[in-house]
Formats: sequence, structure tokens, C-alpha cells
Amino acid sequence: MQRYFVKLSYKGTKYHGWQIQPNAITIQEVLQKAFSLILREDVALIGAGRTDAGVHAINYIAHFEIINIINNTKQLIFKLNSFLDNDIVIHDIFSVSEDKHARFSAISRTYEYRIHQNKNPFLTETSLYISEKLNFEAMNDAAKILFTFKDFTSFSKLHTDTKTNFCKIQRAEWIKRNEQNIFIITADRFLRNMVRAVTGTLLEIGKGKINAVDFMKIIESKDRSSAGVSVPAHALFLTEIRYPKE
Repeated sequence: MQRYFVKLSYKGTKYHGWQIQPNAITIQEVLQKAFSLILREDVALIGAGRTDAGVHAINYIAHFEIINIINNTKQLIFKLNSFLDNDIVIHDIFSVSEDKHARFSAISRTYEYRIHQNKNPFLTETSLYISEKLNFEAMNDAAKILFTFKDFTSFSKLHTDTKTNFCKIQRAEWIKRNEQNIFIITADRFLRNMVRAVTGTLLEIGKGKINAVDFMKIIESKDRSSAGVSVPAHALFLTEIRYPKE
């Protein structure tokens, strides 16, 4: 068996996330059908992680194994992109050793949550419109608190199958990019719904409803009900997955 990594992007608006679900269209299902049809072999794609319904991915990684070696990956990429809808694109396919895993070999993941504060119809599907004034300096000061914690139970979806709620945050900051303000967060792993819950809680700070001390107490409480609401999925992007250099 030969293992391959696939690098792709997708706009998640009309999909129910990455992972196959009964009675719902997902990225994984659509891709597996396309790969299996073109390669004429049953192909099971293993993704780098779940993304929720409506979430987008600029750089997503998956892997698959097949019996026959792919002689022309460029031709395969062309065929796949011709077959797939316009909201999914394959960028690269390359062979890797059997011990490389799209999910378990990853050392970090980066997400962006994008908001805009001036009404713009061209951003509606991929950015959250917030008209009220936000204190981004206070939000950035609070974001730094994330570096001092490991247990993020307060921002995790309840009743998940994860064995630990520990994550190592490597980057967490709000930046300005053109007319959008973007929360960028990088960690070795993320809990279900974590980025949207963290963002929602930081927005509470930006609106002056809570402060940095409150934010710290929320994390320490390890209680999801104490944190802010999860922001909508349509403005969340998975932007990078990093692997060891080898």
C-alpha cells in the first residue's frame, strides 16, 4: 500500500463539516466519492481533524492509501478539480511514508476568525458583521492570558470523546487586515467548538461586558456555561496545519 497526503481548500458554506455524517453532505464524503471514481479503487480519506458545519479551510490536509502507485499526480489533480464543485479545490497530492498521519503527525493548527464592522454584502458568507464598537486592545490583552493555561474545558463542547482538554496555545492575537479584524489562534490541538467559544468570550470583553479578570476566572472555572456564546461558524477558517520538517 502507498500512502499519499492531499493538500486542499474548501468553502464550507453548504457542507456539514469535514466528517461523514448520515443524512448530511460533508467534505469527506464528496472527496471520497471523487477519488474512488477516478482512481477506480475504494479510497478512504483520513482528515487532519474535524471542522464544524459551515467552517472553511484554506489549507487542509488529508491522507489515503491505495494499492497502485499514482504515476501522474498532476493529471490526477486536474481530473479531481474538473470533477469537484467549485467550492473544493485540490492543490497537491504527494507520497509519504506509512508512519505519516494527517491528524496524528500534525504539530500545530492555526485558525482565523474574521469580523467586519462596516456593512459589506461581499463578506456576508465568510465574515461576521458586528456594528457596535469593540475594544481590540482589551481583547488582545485578554488573549495573552490563554498562554498561561493548558486546560480549556470552559471552551469545549460538552460530552466529547476526547481524553484530555489540555492544549498548548502558541499564538493568540487580533490583527487588522484591510477592512476586517481577525482573531488568529495557533495550538498543538483544539477542542470541539473551542475557537468559536474563545472568540465569543473575547468579544464580550471587546463590548465591555466582562474584563480580563473575568476571562481568567472563566478559564479557571472549567465550566462551559460560564464562557461566552459560540460565534457563528461561517466566519471561521482553518488556515494552516504544520508537520515536522522531515
